[in-house]
Amino acid sequence: MTYTQFIHCFNLCFVIFVCTASLFFGAVFFINQNHTVDFSRLAEYHKGMPSIVLDDEGNEITRFQLDRRMPIPLEIIPEYVINAFLAAEDWYFFAHYGLSWRGIARSLLVNLARGRKAQGASTITQQLVRLLFFDNAKTYTRKVKEQVCTLLVEMQFTKEYILETYLNNIYFGAGIYGIEAAAQRFWGKSITDVTLDEAATLAGIICAPSRYCPLIYPLSAQRRRDTVLASMVHRGVITQETCTEAQQKPVSTVNMHEKRYAAHFIENLRLMLEELVGKHTLYTKGLTIYTTLNMPMQKQAEDAFYTQVSTLRESKKMPLDGALLTLAVQDNAIKTYIGGYDFATSQFDRVQHSQRQLGSIFKIILYAVALKLGKEFSDIAVDEPITINHGTQQWSPRNYSRDFKGPMTLAYALSHSNNIVAVKTLLEIGIAPVVALAEKTHLNTTIPPYPSLALGCIDTSLLSATALFSIFAAQGVYHTPYLLVKIKDNFGNTIWKHSPEPAEQIIDSITTGKVSRVLQHSMRRYIKHTDSPLTSLDMIAKTGTTNDSRTCWFIGASPTYTTGVYIGCDDNRALGTNVFPIHTAFPIWRSCMEAWHHRVQKFVYNPLLQELCINARTGQPCAERSTGTMHIFV
Repeated sequence: MTYTQFIHCFNLCFVIFVCTASLFFGAVFFINQNHTVDFSRLAEYHKGMPSIVLDDEGNEITRFQLDRRMPIPLEIIPEYVINAFLAAEDWYFFAHYGLSWRGIARSLLVNLARGRKAQGASTITQQLVRLLFFDNAKTYTRKVKEQVCTLLVEMQFTKEYILETYLNNIYFGAGIYGIEAAAQRFWGKSITDVTLDEAATLAGIICAPSRYCPLIYPLSAQRRRDTVLASMVHRGVITQETCTEAQQKPVSTVNMHEKRYAAHFIENLRLMLEELVGKHTLYTKGLTIYTTLNMPMQKQAEDAFYTQVSTLRESKKMPLDGALLTLAVQDNAIKTYIGGYDFATSQFDRVQHSQRQLGSIFKIILYAVALKLGKEFSDIAVDEPITINHGTQQWSPRNYSRDFKGPMTLAYALSHSNNIVAVKTLLEIGIAPVVALAEKTHLNTTIPPYPSLALGCIDTSLLSATALFSIFAAQGVYHTPYLLVKIKDNFGNTIWKHSPEPAEQIIDSITTGKVSRVLQHSMRRYIKHTDSPLTSLDMIAKTGTTNDSRTCWFIGASPTYTTGVYIGCDDNRALGTNVFPIHTAFPIWRSCMEAWHHRVQKFVYNPLLQELCINARTGQPCAERSTGTMHIFV
């Protein structure tokens, strides 16, 4: 754009601005003749009943409700607290008349430069008006009404009264309104006693409570706090030395409540509900929320998980963590959900967001394809050294045991997780059909068409891995996992109900039956020589170990539940030699299933399948009680 074009554009914009402003202020004064603003509506806005969350047996899990507001006079709020909010939200609050033309101009230039709405220009008065009278709908009509109402508020009330009302009613996340309630909830003290860094933390939350609430996202809250402190330096209300000292302190909160079970589940549910029904409705309208979680099972799972991870942390001297998930085989309803070792110190949800290499769990897909293409589990392959040329690269896969066992059946290879036979099988049947099936199983990851795919060299989440394994427990049918059943309002009317996606027959029931029969043999190997009640139950299982034991998987299923567990460090460090899932993840799984075994049913297989007893190494039919036998389906 030339200088002349810029001047013409500027003049046109100025004329439009003057005309719009004239109409706008004319509307304001016309409306003001017959309208006033009543702040008493704030009190009514925050009245309401908590929403109650129930598990699948009707037991209360938690409540979503507002923390009790604690109004506090502006004159006793420390000056540095007020300066932090002004620096973060509206530095020229005492200089403008509700609408910041400087802010509007700045945001307009930024938005034009970026070609989208990248920056807003709301003043403190506008934010208060929006909280009091409007929703967050991004429409021009609402924006105009909001601005008119903002000017009316500025005409009727003093700046001090507006600021006091704002600070006592603004939202801080997790159902907390008002700075006094926030200070009490976060640090167990009054706003008059908070430190500078805590004041900056509070001020930083306002722009996005869902991202910066320190109870849930302490690291994000700390980064935002540091930005507020830097802004206070820029405004000249604190020195750089004071800023640096405050920034060196971590953002931490006081645990005001006892241990919460299902904390990661509840947080996922809360975020989902805020989107579905809105924050105000969730925290004040007395909803009844029905979920899939089974709280007795959840408590048993958490106790087993915490005990085992604590022991592993102590013995390995590593910050080990992990996750656990249980799905109901019938429809993949989520029954237990553990997103990590300690929600209070890490809100990162490892069930959905931790991407771990799948390892040998993937072999169930590989052998399912092999069976579909005509292979049988009685077929023989040789475990021997091989070198594969892939493009310009050479690769020599190894077994975890570093030895070779010679001829064996495919059933033996799967049940003992042999790597060489898996790779040779992949190359024999072709990589393309394995990739095709893997992409249908909702692993939500890129499936690389390489020979290493046979060893599970793909990253996926525990949620996807457990749902994959559940396909084999459900005779080849995939259901989308879900956690919310329905929502009822205060009058008992259903206002939302889960609509399941159509079930998908990913793999035929004959193929999954054949794979499951071998996985039953694996399960018996894991629990042999124990007096566990699981020895008499119908179950399938598979371990998975990645390079240097960075991740240890154990996923097992009964006809009732599929439970997946992984153990590993968040930084993906190696766990050391001789670290196996049977010693890390399996004890958690076993403890859970032993507690739940009374709920377990029996597998039902396709009636066309015929059982055959074979020698696991030669594949030849043999007598029932012979040494080294396996039962397979043909």
